Amino acid sequence: MSEAIIVTVDGSISTTRAQSFAVGVDVAFTPYVNGEWLPETSARNQVIDPATEAVVAVGCDGDARSVAAAVSAARTAFDEGPWGAMTGQARRNHLRRFCTALDSRRERIAELVTTETGALPMMALGFHVGISMDHFAWAVEQADRDWTESVGPVVGPGTTGSGVVLREPCGVVAAITPYNFPFFLNLAKIGGALATGNTVVLKPSPLTPLEAYIFAEVAQEADLPPGVVNIVSGDVEVSQALTGDPRVDVISFTGSERVGGLITAQAGPNVTRVLLELGGKSALIVRADADVDAAVSYGVTQVITQAGQGCALCTRHLIHRSIYDEFVAKLSGALASVKTGDPREEGVGMGPLIRESQVRKVEGYVDIARDEGAEVLTGGRRTPDRSSGFFYDPTLLAGLDNRSRVAREEIFGPVAVVMPFEDDAQAVAMANDSPYGLGGHVYSADTAVAFAMCRRIRSGYLAVNGGVGGMHPELPFGGYKRSGLGREYGLEGLRALQQTKSIAFHAG
Repeated sequence: MSEAIIVTVDGSISTTRAQSFAVGVDVAFTPYVNGEWLPETSARNQVIDPATEAVVAVGCDGDARSVAAAVSAARTAFDEGPWGAMTGQARRNHLRRFCTALDSRRERIAELVTTETGALPMMALGFHVGISMDHFAWAVEQADRDWTESVGPVVGPGTTGSGVVLREPCGVVAAITPYNFPFFLNLAKIGGALATGNTVVLKPSPLTPLEAYIFAEVAQEADLPPGVVNIVSGDVEVSQALTGDPRVDVISFTGSERVGGLITAQAGPNVTRVLLELGGKSALIVRADADVDAAVSYGVTQVITQAGQGCALCTRHLIHRSIYDEFVAKLSGALASVKTGDPREEGVGMGPLIRESQVRKVEGYVDIARDEGAEVLTGGRRTPDRSSGFFYDPTLLAGLDNRSRVAREEIFGPVAVVMPFEDDAQAVAMANDSPYGLGGHVYSADTAVAFAMCRRIRSGYLAVNGGVGGMHPELPFGGYKRSGLGREYGLEGLRALQQTKSIAFHAG
């Protein structure tokens, strides 16, 4: 018998004596299907706190049978249940209750975020929960939006009449999310799908399932009809069962480029619509006239936010040669002062990576950089004096060009590479010289020039001088090139979850 901390579905935490992976042990979650918790299975999942390596929950992942049941429930709720035929106003009322129920749990959810992902408490409450709730609240208010568009009359040889364009829900949305920002991404996918009248099967990462199962409790409190929201955590078997099911109308996936390609192949035989938000190697461009201190401050956040585990983080820092030395000195000094450790400890500025395997991946890339001739200006090592947890110090690399592997491949850790440029044209060319095109940032005193540069950069989401300080709910998010297909957030993100129907009328 071993002691485990059980985080229950309602967010409370208790310590219990539990035998790991033994049938009959108290569990924190099982698949949630058709408004009910399925029986326990042998697919036990131990959830680990990445800062302490302690087991914080034991639960049951799903399998192919539970996925089939979840898709059936979502299909029935859309095709035969009230959700598919419900008015937009009625759906909005349900979702407002859903939003209120989530809002009352902010503190508890933030604690789960820190426990599962290693996020700093302030980051967990402000970004993971706060900004995602803002986005969700905006989506809720679109639930009764009139999407009908009238088409003016056409008069000509053999053509006389008018028409309307309708936008309707696609049906069943399979939402597959990663471990880095689980609550944020779970809510983004659920919010957009439900606001447009779809039903959902959510598959969270098995590394961070607890934040997903909060939605089961909330769905019940908000009186959502059974089958509208279904949740099945798991790994490869669950994913393949979900992406290969012909009853799924849309697959919305956030994760790695490799897995995104596999999902596309699995969805192909059924011609299932696929929305992909994949990797990135975004560029932070700092022009000669920029506020260097402001740019450095932003550059620090791009390295340490969620320990660098963010697809849109700017990990290529492109600096005008005239201010390169100043920027590098200030950035390396600032990163060296960041305390890495348990996010609940006072003074900690960066928490852990998700697992030991991710630490090894980061170590491997830094070794590759050294072999390519990089100068490690700060970091480049596991965090010392840590007996447990998955920690790696913020790392800044110099002396490489844009052809190096660490400048071209997504590391997904607290590692940035800094490179000089001579003029705006070269900066834009370097930013575009990447297989990815997800995000980007330009710092400059001349916002008109910065805007013009953004127009030439082939990325889906760019900001100037800090942008709005977060993510605007009405701005679509997604990538060019190998960074993905489709968009989330904003009206463009909602339309990605809708079908377009045209109806023509004869004038006679």
